[in-house]
Amino acid sequence: MTYEGVLTKMQTEFSTPIQYYLVFENSFLNLNQLLEKSLEINFVGYQCLNCGKKKKIFRQGFCYDCFMSSAAAGDWIMKPELSTAHLDIEDRDLEYEKKVQLQPHIVYLALSSEVKVGVTRKTQVPTRWIDQGAVQALPIVEVPNRYLAGITELALKEHYADKTNWQKMLKNEIPSVDLIAEKASLKDFIPAEVQEFYDQSKDELYQLHYPVLEYPSKVNSLNLDKTPNFSGKLKGIKGQYLIFEDGTVFNIRTFEGYVVKISL
Repeated sequence: MTYEGVLTKMQTEFSTPIQYYLVFENSFLNLNQLLEKSLEINFVGYQCLNCGKKKKIFRQGFCYDCFMSSAAAGDWIMKPELSTAHLDIEDRDLEYEKKVQLQPHIVYLALSSEVKVGVTRKTQVPTRWIDQGAVQALPIVEVPNRYLAGITELALKEHYADKTNWQKMLKNEIPSVDLIAEKASLKDFIPAEVQEFYDQSKDELYQLHYPVLEYPSKVNSLNLDKTPNFSGKLKGIKGQYLIFEDGTVFNIRTFEGYVVKISL
């Protein structure tokens, strides 16, 4: 059986274990059902997720032109502290920026490879943590806009990592850390204008369980530009990665906008 379509990040369902779906225009795959089965992935071409043209993907599923112009690829996406919609100042498209920036955001601690700090829209809980392969996550503050979340993250980055070590995450090399104790210790690091949103008594610890039968001891990342054809037995799914028996891992998120053919 063959499925063909444009890669977009895997859709997930928060359950035990997490359910993963690869969704194409006219079909979808529940990847959990493919564990212990052999898959063949063939790179067919490109399709920009923004303009739909068959142009080489530059970043985040966008061609170069769209990445440089689309409001959905502004600098404030990766650096929330650069958000300006709360000041009525436009970056690329004020209407879009207000819609995304002026909504509740969560600053959190997550345990994926080590303790990391991050920001997500409240509507993206717990999807954001699943996407980064966190095994635990704990909200620190909920604030009314992206800017306040960004300056809080910036302050906490002085004390915590802000990126996941993807190799450790995939090998399941995770330290034992008490996130609730960490939250209790960081109040003084939070900016003055965010202190009112910090509630030490409110602890909602999320536990996340992934469909992984076997963690690799070494990982080798599949790059479709260099290896357009790959086949292997699926052993697990974690974060946005497929994990294969030979230690090959495939980051679906990295290859958004690539058209592939998947054969079972």
